[in-house]
Amino acid sequence: MERKHFLDNIRWVTVLLVLFYHVIYFYNNKGVFGGIGGFGDYPECRQYQDVVMYILYPWFMPLLFLLAGIGSRYALQKQSAKEWFKARTRKLLVPSTIGLFVFHWMVGYFNTLVASRQGVFDGMPAIAKYLMMAVSGTGPLWFIQVLWLLCLVLLLVRAVDSKDKLYSLCGKANYVVIILLGVLFWVGEQTLIKNPRPESLDGLLNLYKPFFYLVPFLLGYFVFAHDEVQDKLEKAWIPLMVCAVVSGTVLIITTFGQDNTSPQYLGSPLNCLYSWLMCLAMMAWFKARFNHTGAFAGYMTRNSFGIYVVHYLVIAALGYMMKVHTNITPWMQYVILFVAVMTIPFLLNEIIKRIPFIRWCVLGIKKDKTKGSAD
Repeated sequence: MERKHFLDNIRWVTVLLVLFYHVIYFYNNKGVFGGIGGFGDYPECRQYQDVVMYILYPWFMPLLFLLAGIGSRYALQKQSAKEWFKARTRKLLVPSTIGLFVFHWMVGYFNTLVASRQGVFDGMPAIAKYLMMAVSGTGPLWFIQVLWLLCLVLLLVRAVDSKDKLYSLCGKANYVVIILLGVLFWVGEQTLIKNPRPESLDGLLNLYKPFFYLVPFLLGYFVFAHDEVQDKLEKAWIPLMVCAVVSGTVLIITTFGQDNTSPQYLGSPLNCLYSWLMCLAMMAWFKARFNHTGAFAGYMTRNSFGIYVVHYLVIAALGYMMKVHTNITPWMQYVILFVAVMTIPFLLNEIIKRIPFIRWCVLGIKKDKTKGSAD
């Protein structure tokens, strides 16, 4: 099967958007969990740059799971289920477990400082500090942890539908069906715990959202892996993008200032509509206009995963140090952090993938691809 470059391009472009998002998110003042906080309290300090979170957060992670579902379909056409899952385990589970103790404990160090500030490690034995930092270093790796779990679920679904009847049926989806599938986004968001208990794992479940992300993953596998469905989207890319932009504009105007990651926000019909339309519009737009490749696109296709895996160390470390230990003006902190996250992770990825064993632990690859091995 001829490689579909538009899928590769959406993936690495979305990864770059994630990096940009994290620059804004780290300094947000809208109450979104995980950042260090803004440069003043809302609403006195409105920080209009936070609009980036409202534009991107509803759709860019669901889109990555949808693309992963499509990719899983194509991979399982060339590999046995056993081979595929073994490769997924190495690529996803190893970096998000063993990698915590090799690389991401450094992210955990700064995450802990961001949450508790100075003194949190005082009097703590070294091994306890290390374990605490490793566990706290998950950060964006939640994505690949959930993706590994969904791959396991997919194998169970395939076992039930051994004759692939559901896939054949989904290939017949018309425009009305494709749009109405967005209702499943709303259903998935309703699985979030509306009032999470602080002393429980409710917040962790709302962060990982496995039941919600199962929806785009399976839709990618059963519906959007079909050439016929992709062709339908391509023909309608302009109206889809217009509808997505209109719904997103209304959503942002009416909700700016709210915590856009709260269960109530995510489960609203307007957020779900915007999320779904943007997923469709991005696939349609890239299919129509960006179904080709080049030197940079090829490089990003091969390396966007590694860049994603290592990027948050730059955000957490540099963002924390500038906010807490310098008097750099806010706008310059954004500029410095943006330039850093768009360059340093590329270098880290290039270094790590050249170090035997470490590249397996952190990136889930066995051989350095720069030497021509396809992993």
